[in-house]
Amino acid sequence: MAALTLIGSATLTPGSSQAQELSYSQVERGRYLTVAGDCQACHTDLENDGVPFAGGRGLGTPFGTIFSSNLTPDDETGIGRWTRDDFYRALNEGVDRDGNHLYPAMPYPYFTLMTRDDTDAIFSYLRTLDPVTTEVPENELPFPLSVRRSVWGWKLLFFDDQEFVSDPDASDAWNRGRYLVDGPMHCGGCHTGKNALGADDSDEYLRGGVLENWYAPNIRGGENGGIADWTQDDIVEFLRDGRSRHTAPMQRMGEVVAISTQHLHQEDLEAVATYLKSLDDEPREGQSEPDAARVEVGEAIYFDNCAACHASDRSGVPYLFAPLGTSNKVLAEDPSTAIRIILGGARAQPTEAVPSVLAMPPFDWKLSDDQIADLLTYLRHSGDRNAGPVSASQVSEMREYLAGEH
Repeated sequence: MAALTLIGSATLTPGSSQAQELSYSQVERGRYLTVAGDCQACHTDLENDGVPFAGGRGLGTPFGTIFSSNLTPDDETGIGRWTRDDFYRALNEGVDRDGNHLYPAMPYPYFTLMTRDDTDAIFSYLRTLDPVTTEVPENELPFPLSVRRSVWGWKLLFFDDQEFVSDPDASDAWNRGRYLVDGPMHCGGCHTGKNALGADDSDEYLRGGVLENWYAPNIRGGENGGIADWTQDDIVEFLRDGRSRHTAPMQRMGEVVAISTQHLHQEDLEAVATYLKSLDDEPREGQSEPDAARVEVGEAIYFDNCAACHASDRSGVPYLFAPLGTSNKVLAEDPSTAIRIILGGARAQPTEAVPSVLAMPPFDWKLSDDQIADLLTYLRHSGDRNAGPVSASQVSEMREYLAGEH
């Protein structure tokens, strides 16, 4: 009988209590990393009550829809025939068991930073799942993007196969936070701006990005950052409880908190907060003064429709209604998320710590494109980080997009 070898450990005889303890430990470590990576959210067809990790969720990209794969150990449609080496290669190099290049909608540009120990642990956990046979739909991509060989060229330009290297001059908490943010948690997948070919723009690192017509805001926490007014405790509270005095997670970020971050260890959340708070940003460029009449109209619309919850001075109610004068959604350079929330409404994510559900009603039935544009122009001009005006055409485009979703 072959011996069981764990990286960095002595060779152990299968069946021994020490080997069993280590294998259980590895599976639990893999479960935790799978949670940190939010793997279940993408690899579950949530809209159709799909089986967790069985794949089939459509991920919208600017180039078309990519469907997530089956991560259960099914021999025919999952990873049942995969080896640890196959799995490591997928996460480290973006290549599947058959040698096909994976589309970077699977975030291997981030997972490549993970250690072999961590990818082996994740594989061990996934092997404990019940196998599920499911046929994942074909990706909906135009030629030549439908040919996986095209990803090879993308990798030559934008993909670096590298493992995480700690900064010896930084604290253990800072290094752990950077590893989590840039590796398993792949925060830049949403919060970093992309170039025309869908790769991270290094100049836009965690300064905000667009995903499926949501704008994931700037999450740099240092001076001039999008969450500069958040403390480390605010960040931890938001990720752990799904509430903070600033805002609550909604939609895709709500999924992240529900499935992933609320289950992470306190010390890991504190490490993430330590790292984010270390990231300063450039001062926001000055914006031209909006038309005074638009600001006046927007203020009147605010008092008629928003002040009852968000207060007359836009300060909100901590843990209930977001302060709009400092909101990194309202004051983002891209107003997409703010427009979308006003049109379609939003619901705060319930969590184990805070199971209550807060919701903002939609105003698409009540406010015209011009009115919403004027309202946001007022809010963005009156906030602590002056942001540009919003046009009626931007609101109209979002209204059309949302109508097409239903």
